[in-house]
Parts: sequence; C-alpha cells; structure tokens
Amino acid sequence: MNEQYFYEQLNNLLSIDSTIGCCGRIENYVSDEMTRLGLNPEKIRSGGVYAKLGGDSDNLLISAHLDDIGLMVRFVNPDGTLRVAKVGGLHEEYALSENCTVYTRDGNCYSGSIQKKYASVHVTEADVAKRPLDFATNMEVVPDMDVKTAADTKSLGIDIGSFVALDPRTRYENGFIKSRFVDDKVACAILLAVIREIKEKNLKLKRNVMMHFAVSEELGHGLTYVPDGVTDVLSVDIAPTGKEQNSDEHKVSIFAQDSRFPYNYDMTNELIACAKKNGIDYVVDSFTPHYGSDADTAIQAGNNVRHAAIGEGCANSHGYERTHIDGVINTYELVLKYITE
Repeated sequence: MNEQYFYEQLNNLLSIDSTIGCCGRIENYVSDEMTRLGLNPEKIRSGGVYAKLGGDSDNLLISAHLDDIGLMVRFVNPDGTLRVAKVGGLHEEYALSENCTVYTRDGNCYSGSIQKKYASVHVTEADVAKRPLDFATNMEVVPDMDVKTAADTKSLGIDIGSFVALDPRTRYENGFIKSRFVDDKVACAILLAVIREIKEKNLKLKRNVMMHFAVSEELGHGLTYVPDGVTDVLSVDIAPTGKEQNSDEHKVSIFAQDSRFPYNYDMTNELIACAKKNGIDYVVDSFTPHYGSDADTAIQAGNNVRHAAIGEGCANSHGYERTHIDGVINTYELVLKYITE
C-alpha cells in the first residue's frame, strides 16, 4: 500500500465534516477523486457515490461509508445556547467538552463547544455531580459568538435543523491512528488506495468490481439501493475491539455474524481462504451485541446478493477511536487480493 497516499486521503476525508444527512461536500470530494483516478463515478439519488472498476463475470459491490455520527439543533434556548438531538449513535459522555461546528441551512458555519448546562464546578459543583449526562435536559451547544438571546442566535441563521459536527482531533502516534470517525473514513481511504493501486498498475480483476461510498450507514440504511446486476456485497467497516471480541487493531477481522444475522457462509469462507493464501494477518470475529454493516442493509432491502464484511480492528467505537496502520494494511491487502488475479 502507498501509505503516503492513504494518509493524504484520510486527512482530507477527516477534514470534511459529514454528519449523516449533511454529506454533500464529502460526496463531491470522493467523486472528484475517483474521477482523477480515471473512473466515471455516479451519484445515487438517495445518497452515496459509486463507480465501476471494470472486470468480467459477475458483479461485486464493495462499500464503505462516509457519514459521521453527530447532532442536530432541536431548539434554540432563551439564552442563545442550543438544545440538540443525536444523529446516529453518539453517546453523551463521548461528546462532553468537545469542540464542534454548527452548520446553518443557509450555508454558514460557526464554531462552538458541547457543555453541561451547569458546567462551572466553582459555582455549580453539586449539580455537576448529581445528574447524568443528557442531551435533552442538561447538555447544550454553546456557539462561539456573543449571543445572549434566542433572537441573537437565530439572526446568525442557527435554528432548528442546523447540523452539529464534532471535531475529529486526529493524531498519529507510533503507528496508531487516533481520531473520531475512524468509523468509517479509514475504510474509505483504504478503498481509494485500492482503486489507485489497480489503476496505476493496471491490475487484472477476477470479476466486475464496483466501489461504493455510502452516506447513511449510521442510520442503518446505507445500502438499501444496490445497482442492477450485483451478486455479492462486501462491506468494509471497523471491527470493534473489546474483552469478549477477537478483533485486534493490528489485524483485519473477517465477520462471521453481527447483531442482525450471520454473514454468507461461502463468501466468508472465500475471504478466510484468501487471507490464508496470501499470508494476511486476520482473525474471525462475531459482533452480536449492537453491530451492523452496510452489507446487512442490502439483504434487509430484499436484494438477491451474498453478503460479507471485513475491517481493521478499532478501539473505542463511536468515541475517540483508535486503530493501527498494521490493521489498515492487512485490510487493504485482503480487499486487493480478493478482487485481483
């Protein structure tokens, strides 16, 4: 893998806020990059971008998602601060004290921070300690503007329906990649690196391959639409680590099942065989408590396809996430070897 290109794309993707429902800028970026790499991308009306890589035989669609979890303004408080609601699975404790950007419906943006309603320990210590975090009652977004009333805030264009994106805070330490939205922008950068390798080296594909970048996976319907002729779907996403999980930040996980149902037996076995044949450092894992992927939604939408999923091990999912370049490379190699001769 060309690591310089991977990191360049990852930085670019992470620099573009893409809270679910507000993904136009990142769709345009990925479409432009695929065009630069020699593809002819198409935008999907319901959201997302895909392109054909070429090849013969039956069609394989490989998907990763560009959308991030975040917040939406649901009420402007009398003092000009913002009551917010979750967009996707953002937990309150993972958002407290984070910097953020508020995107208005008229195209402007303003910085802010996410705070408890009573946040100063020196004057509200008892309240700070006694109440659990809750976006609906005691957490708010404070715009970095001199606003004192709801009218002040609304005059900026900030109102109900404005999106709130959290800062990714990306850092690289000793091979580790630390950032919000490792899920799933690392996988998106991996797929772009795969496309670049295939195009630059004119690699021959085993079958007709399409690359798809979804924008609503975090809401559970990232791949309800599948282009005509697709017979298999492979989702590339994070593999959450944990005490009862087999996943590892240095390895690629091949998913046996998740909280919805098992992945296709034969397709999963093909991925395991490919990893063994090519000396790729992999594990097989089962994600039963709360996990799902784009490939699942393709099945739930009634598409007549096989489905499978893989991904780099990732710690702290939906929080300040972390993976390692080793896991990235192993995931890249498995995607590349699975589709090329």
